Amino acid sequence: MTSLVDEFADIRPYSDNEVRSVLDIMLGDDELITTIAKVRLKFLNSLCPWLVKPLLRFILRRELTDVNTVQAFQNKVKKYMDRMVVQTTTGFTASGLESLKVNKPYLFMSNHRDIALDPAFVNYALYHNGHDTARIAIGDNLLSKPFAAHLMRLNKSFIVKRSAKGPRQMLAVYKQLSGYIRHSLDVDNNPIWIAQREGRAKDGLDRTEPAIIKMLTMAMNKDNEAFADYIRHLQIVPVSISYEFDPCDGAKARELYQKAQQGSYQKAEHEDLASIALGISGQKGNVHVSFGTPLIADFSDADEVAAEVDRQVIGNYVLHPTSFFAWHALHGEYPDLPCGAEMKPFDAQRYAAIGAEFSARIAALPEPHRPYALVIYANAIASKLELLN
Repeated sequence: MTSLVDEFADIRPYSDNEVRSVLDIMLGDDELITTIAKVRLKFLNSLCPWLVKPLLRFILRRELTDVNTVQAFQNKVKKYMDRMVVQTTTGFTASGLESLKVNKPYLFMSNHRDIALDPAFVNYALYHNGHDTARIAIGDNLLSKPFAAHLMRLNKSFIVKRSAKGPRQMLAVYKQLSGYIRHSLDVDNNPIWIAQREGRAKDGLDRTEPAIIKMLTMAMNKDNEAFADYIRHLQIVPVSISYEFDPCDGAKARELYQKAQQGSYQKAEHEDLASIALGISGQKGNVHVSFGTPLIADFSDADEVAAEVDRQVIGNYVLHPTSFFAWHALHGEYPDLPCGAEMKPFDAQRYAAIGAEFSARIAALPEPHRPYALVIYANAIASKLELLN
């Protein structure tokens, strides 16, 4: 590691020479083993936990015995990702990568619907199309368990310190973050994934926070770099991720309902980790990732950059039948917009089975929550119509 990289030691992903020691620490973590046992071997663990835990630890040690680099670890993750795609999606498609250079380190800025799966699906598309996988920006609010921090940093994640308090501390944190992102792109030649906003768009409205753009430019040398030139230098590529079914739609609807009724919502302890698990294990239907084109215009400020990211994210977003059915339930009509990755006109009869499944899904929610769940799906159409007008 160079002295420059050491400046980012507390936030950067782990390097190859750290992988083995971190894995050994994780495999010795009883809380990690207990968590995996409860999720993957729930029934057996309830019967004989005294047997499951040592057996699981033995299996994991054997599975990871030859993992000594980040690439080797990601190759293991790929196997689980492949299995997750087969088991929890109807299909996975991607578009736009044919217009991007394979060896160029882009800054992928995407909409944010699922905590872990958004960057996972972006990297899945990159990996299967011959691109280097991106380093992933992840909030420290998701790292309430030590093993979670280790796992994320092994998988090329770097930490955004959202827990920072006070203007001076926050300024230092964002300067370090901006510096690391530039270092990754310029020195390490490694792409970056970052969400267009802090926190998920739980209401389905994908909008870029200009503050994210301002953070990125903190590493700019204002003496000899102009704003527009630096934005071009970053090679920001807007990305749209769309899920036919959102595994967390019920939880999001509950939160939106409570905020509307009570004015606030208080997360339960480790709720984000539960959302990650639900997102991974839940059925998602068809999933599509649309890659846009690099931002190269003469942007004058962060608001203009954010507006262009929004234009591409919304414009390239693939609408699934569930959004059409939600819109019809709320407005009594189907919008004249293309549906699916094939971009064909929507046909309610063609998607009747999906419509029935979606209706049953919404009906299973508490009655007061149902309108909020419908809005989550319908707002993708509202954004499209607003963009066209």
